[in-house]
Parts: sequence; structure tokens; C-alpha cells
Amino acid sequence: MQIEQIHQRLGAHGAKPCHVRRLLRRWALALPAGQGRIRPEDIPPLDARAEFAAVEAELAGLARVRSEHPGEDGSARLLVELADGQTVESVLLPRDGVCVSSQLGCAVGCVFCMTGRSGLIRQLGSAEIVAQVALARARRPVKKVVFMGMGEPAHNLDNVIEAIELLGTVGGIGHKSLVFSTVGDERVFERLPLGPVKPALALSLHSTRPELRAQLLPRAPRIDPAELVELGERYARATGYPIQYQWTLIEGVNDGPDEIDGIARLLKGRYALMNLIPYNTVEALEFRRPSWEQAAEMARQLHRRGVLTKLRHSAGQDVDGGCGQLRARALDGDAIVAPPIRRAGAGLNPPA
Repeated sequence: MQIEQIHQRLGAHGAKPCHVRRLLRRWALALPAGQGRIRPEDIPPLDARAEFAAVEAELAGLARVRSEHPGEDGSARLLVELADGQTVESVLLPRDGVCVSSQLGCAVGCVFCMTGRSGLIRQLGSAEIVAQVALARARRPVKKVVFMGMGEPAHNLDNVIEAIELLGTVGGIGHKSLVFSTVGDERVFERLPLGPVKPALALSLHSTRPELRAQLLPRAPRIDPAELVELGERYARATGYPIQYQWTLIEGVNDGPDEIDGIARLLKGRYALMNLIPYNTVEALEFRRPSWEQAAEMARQLHRRGVLTKLRHSAGQDVDGGCGQLRARALDGDAIVAPPIRRAGAGLNPPA
């Protein structure tokens, strides 16, 4: 289901835009039916009421929580079952945030990510994306939505933008608290500035070396990291929000002095924030999480070199926080093949 289809469907039965907005607002905010004062002008036409009831029932059935896994840090990982029986993952984040999925699977194939190991199965509709926020709001307040769950938002751009526009209007989320995360796609930089809701942007960098980044993100667009930073800087200046650069920190792969030099070269003086995110370890993969002391030293060196850097506590470490792990277990733990890796800062071997 797509949000625009809801407008068309109810409009065809005589509903006015204000009636549809009220229904969508109540759903996106997870408000109980009948809450608040209802004005006469809020009541849809008689001929449309049966269709309104049908749409509300369909929205309620778009997604349900199959299992919830609370973490010691205040996060909770949700395995969300969609209407067709497929599952995606959402994460309730500390400090009133939620991380949502935009695709079932992913085509980028990041070698350190569980989600991409199944490939892309299908896109999520815009209503399925918002349904994850509604599920989260039924459990706790939500003031921030990050599109960093399963999938590459740039590969489902129409549906993600439609979800962002709903959440940034009747959904009550501040525009800079909607965070669009992407490995980088020129369509993102063309489309996002045009909409009424301009989200903050998080760019998954992971390496400043083009050849290593191509191995870590084998099916991402081949944009040189320096060019990606230039595109991000233009968006940051246009919107007034700094770009968040995401860096999954993997021991012996992208935590060496060469990468520190590269980050300082690309980001010093930029309207940017570097997020160092220690890798969420997956036992079946060879990649390892660096010690907190190693990660903190990298953050200190970047600070000293003029790059605003935050070392993030990866949410849900004790509940298999890396996206795709819950779904993999739910699918009976299909075999995971670890990619070959070369240590001592030499990067990865080319994928077989």
C-alpha cells in the first residue's frame, strides 16, 4: 500500500483532503480511535465511511511485531511481520528514536552486513515504512526516525520520500529529525532538495580509499569518496543541516592511520559530522569489532585534526543489533559464508 493510493481511493468516495489527513495523522501517531474532540467538518461524507473503515483496517494489518528483543542500553530490536508474511527489522533507539527498514533485503551487498546476504526480495510500500513508526509509537514516544534499517533507501526512492513527507507533516517529526541514510546515489542529491520535507542526510562512507570502499560495498554506485563528500557538502549548505558520515569501524580493515589521514583530508572544514560506529559482530563472519580504546583513540586523532567526530555506542549489541540478524534466525539460520579478509590494514581480498 502506498500513501498516495490512500488519498486517491478515499477521494474517489467523496472524502476531502482534510478527512484523509486526519486518518493518516491518527494512524502515523498511533492515536487511539476517537481520541480528542471531533468537529463536524472532521467527519467524512456518509458514502465514504465504509471505505474509511476498510482503509483503517488495512493500515492496522500492514505490520505487526512478531518478536521484541529489549537491550540493556534502552534499545529494543523488533522483528516486524508484514501482511504477506515476510519480515523486516526495526530498532527502538534510546532517546526517542526509531530505525526503520525501507526494503526487504538489499541489493548493495555490503560484505559486513547480514541484510544484503539475501539480496533484494522486494520493495516496501510507503505505508509499510510508516507502519513501522506507528508500531514504535504504540510502545514509546518517537521524535526521530532514521532510515538506516534493512535496505538502501535510494533504491526505493519514491516510497521513502512519500513516507518522509507524511512523517514530516501530519506525522509530527521535525525535518532534521528524519535521517535519510544512503551509500550514495546521484538521484538522492537531485530529488531530496525538491520536496516539501528535506530530511537530514547520512552518507555511508566506510573508507576514503575508492578500491577498498568498492570491496566493502560491492554494488554501490561507483562514486569516488571525494566526489561523494562534495555532493554531501552542497546538500548540507542548501538545507542547513550538517551531513552525517557513517563509518562502520572494522578492526584491521578501516581503522588505520591511512584512513585517519583520508578522513582529515576530506572532511576538515566541511559542514559535517563523522560518526564512528564500532561494528556489530556477527559470529559467522570474520570481521571483528575493535576495542573501545582503539575506537576512542581514532576519534581523538580526528578531533585533533579538525574533524567533528562522535564515537557511537552501537544500539542493541546484546540483542544482535546488526540489521538482518533477527530475520536470519527467523529463517532457521541459513548458512552464512564469511568473505575472505586480509588483515594488518591491507583491506579485503576481492570477493570470490
